[in-house]
Amino acid sequence: MAKAEEIYEIVSIYPVLSPPNLTPAQSNRVCNALALLQCVASHPDTRMLFLNAHIPLYLYPFLNTTSQSRPFEYLRLTSLGVIGALVKVDDTEVISFLLSTEIIPLCLRTMEMGSELAKTVATFIVQKILLDDVGLDYICTTAERITCGSRLLKHIIRCYLRLSDNARACDALRSCLPEALRDATFSGCLREDPTTRRWLQQLLHNVSVSRVPALQAGGGFDHMMVN
Repeated sequence: MAKAEEIYEIVSIYPVLSPPNLTPAQSNRVCNALALLQCVASHPDTRMLFLNAHIPLYLYPFLNTTSQSRPFEYLRLTSLGVIGALVKVDDTEVISFLLSTEIIPLCLRTMEMGSELAKTVATFIVQKILLDDVGLDYICTTAERITCGSRLLKHIIRCYLRLSDNARACDALRSCLPEALRDATFSGCLREDPTTRRWLQQLLHNVSVSRVPALQAGGGFDHMMVN
């Protein structure tokens, strides 16, 4: 399980989050602690102990920041990596725990103001939540949450489009892009949103066109799309 030293490293920098005074050295120290926590979150023998101790809640202040400076962005991305490790293994208990917290609005915040990489990881987390029946029921329970779902759709399409710019990721998308994005499922939702409709059309074009494989930045994310 997480050691007291790691938790101390995390909570010790809360005072410099607002106003934003986080230094690169402070960010690096916390990111190292978070990397260890990701190992705990990934392991089947410690995953539920990790959740029962409510360790993810210690990360949420980092996801709630708005500064786009590099130290904050590294902290945000590494924190998302811990949550991503939790949801990568399909487990309804994990999804139920996350839904009892503020993970959906925090991911939405990241999708709106984070780096492209952070947006992609946040979208991956939300995608895994929606693929679980408990997660889907949660999103569709009230009109307010369905509106939230429309915002999610916009950001999900944008992140898929960004992934399709990479040859390796685009190849993966040909086999795993959700069928609902290929057919007319969301045509009604997008009727009043020409920008997102255009993004979806471009995404479908990119996925349908054969591309010559090339080494491009971000190529490692094709493995996320097939899990």
